[in-house]
Amino acid sequence: MINHTLFVQFTEPIPDTDLDQYLTDVETAAKNTGSLLTFAARRHIRVPGEEQIPAFIATVVIQLGVADLEALGTLFASPEVDEVFDTWRARYPYKAAWANHETLA
Repeated sequence: MINHTLFVQFTEPIPDTDLDQYLTDVETAAKNTGSLLTFAARRHIRVPGEEQIPAFIATVVIQLGVADLEALGTLFASPEVDEVFDTWRARYPYKAAWANHETLA
């Protein structure tokens, strides 16, 4: 199995209800590819003073699990997944970073 771990940093405040909908939309679009085996998303847990650290600090972490590289390619090529990201980025600008990896533990 391959995990696509996505770190999303919204550059403006996003209401909790909108963030929940964003995560639901990402999950739905990914499931619709037929390639998704697992989905998990969690909000970042803030630490006092972290805003002073010059680092990429995610708002949420999303992990999408797929069977293999072919399935990962299907996920990346999905117009529906792209549309979800484009729609939400237009509403609430964000930056993203990711890593494709085998299961960590």
